[in-house]
Amino acid sequence: MMLASALFSSLSPQGPIDLEALLRADDRCVAIVESAREHRLQVLVSIPVVGDDGVVRLERSALGDADRYWYPASSIKLCGAVAMLQRLQRHNREHGTSLGLDSALVIEPRFDGDRRVQQDETNVDGGVLTVRHALRKLLLVSDNEAYNHCVDLCGPDDLNRQMWSAGLSSTRLWHRLSEARTLQENRQTRTVRVDDAVFPAREAPVELDNAPFSDRRIGDGYLSGGRRVDGPMSFDQKNAIALVDLQDLLVEVVRPEIDTGKRGFPELGVAQRAFLVQTMGQLPRESRNPDYRDLDDHYCKFVWRGVSRVVPGEHLRVYDKIGRAYGFSTENAYVEDRRTGRGFFLSVVVYTNPDGVLNDDRYGYAEIADPFLDAVGERIAREVFGPATR
Repeated sequence: MMLASALFSSLSPQGPIDLEALLRADDRCVAIVESAREHRLQVLVSIPVVGDDGVVRLERSALGDADRYWYPASSIKLCGAVAMLQRLQRHNREHGTSLGLDSALVIEPRFDGDRRVQQDETNVDGGVLTVRHALRKLLLVSDNEAYNHCVDLCGPDDLNRQMWSAGLSSTRLWHRLSEARTLQENRQTRTVRVDDAVFPAREAPVELDNAPFSDRRIGDGYLSGGRRVDGPMSFDQKNAIALVDLQDLLVEVVRPEIDTGKRGFPELGVAQRAFLVQTMGQLPRESRNPDYRDLDDHYCKFVWRGVSRVVPGEHLRVYDKIGRAYGFSTENAYVEDRRTGRGFFLSVVVYTNPDGVLNDDRYGYAEIADPFLDAVGERIAREVFGPATR
C-alpha cells in the first residue's frame, strides 16, 4: 500500500472559515451553537494548503474554548496504537528482533479476576491474538481490551512520553478504558509476550496533572455503586488532551508530510503507518477479519452520514477515531474525496446530558449528538468541497 502522503493532494489557501456563522445558519446546529458553553462545544477544521515555499501547512478554523476540559474517551486509542507499534520498533532496534504486526500477542494475568489472553475467536486465521488483529479491533470497532493491551505493553510512562516527544504536550493518559482500576493499579502493567520477547510486569509511574484544563468538574450529580451522588463529578484524574493535539496526532499519522511544527512519529515504520491509515479508513462492512459485515457505515464514523450527502459513499474515505462516554461525543477525522484527493481534517467535541447526571447512560446521544454531528459533517464538507456532486 502507498503512503497516505502520496495519495492525497492539498488545496490552495482560502482563509479561515467563520465556523460560528456557518453552523448558526443551519437549523440542525443553531441550538447547540447558541448554547456552546453548556455543550462544551469545540470544532476544529484544518485544510492542507501549499505555501509559496512549497511546504504543506494547515489553514485552521476553530470554534469554542480550547482550554476547557472535555473527556476524550476512545478517541485517545490512536495514541495507544501508535505507541505500541513504536515500542516494538524500539525493541527490534535494541535487541535485533523482528517483532511486527503478525507477531503473536499474549497478556499474562496480574489482577484478581484476570485471565491469560492469547486467543481471539474473531481471528479467522487460527484464532491466535496478534498485534495486527488487536489493533484492527481497536481502530475498526473501538475495542477497549485492545487499547488496554497497548497500555500493558508500553506502560503509562512510555505511553505519555511518546506523545510528549511527538509534540503533543497536552496529552494526559491516566487510565485504562472500561476496566475499573485504582490510580495505583493503573500505574501497574501486566506481563506481555510478543512472539518470544517478554515485556515484564512493572510499576510505571508518571507525573500527570490536568491543571492546564479549566472547568474539570462536570454535571449536577453522578451514579457511583448504583447510588446517586449530588454535585459535579471530578475529572482531575481522567484522560485528557487538547483538541488541537488530538487532531495533530491524526495529521502526523495520515499525512506526515504536513508541517504542524511538531516532531510527530519518525520512528513509525512505513508498513506500520500504512496499516494504520488503511485500517482507519476502512468501513466495518469491508472487514473480513474480524468480520464486521453486519455493522453499518456510520458505526464508529460519526460524520460519515453527513459527509456522504456531499461526497457519494463510493468516493468517500473517512480516516478517523471517535470517542463517546460521560456524555461527550468526539470525532477526529480526515475526510477525503477520492476522486480528487482533496481532503480536510475535522475534529468535533460536543457534550450532551439532558438530566445532568453522569453514569446513568441517559446522554441524548441518538437524539441530540448524532443529528448535530451529521449536520456538522455535511456543512463543513459543503463549505470545503463545494456543492454535492453525484
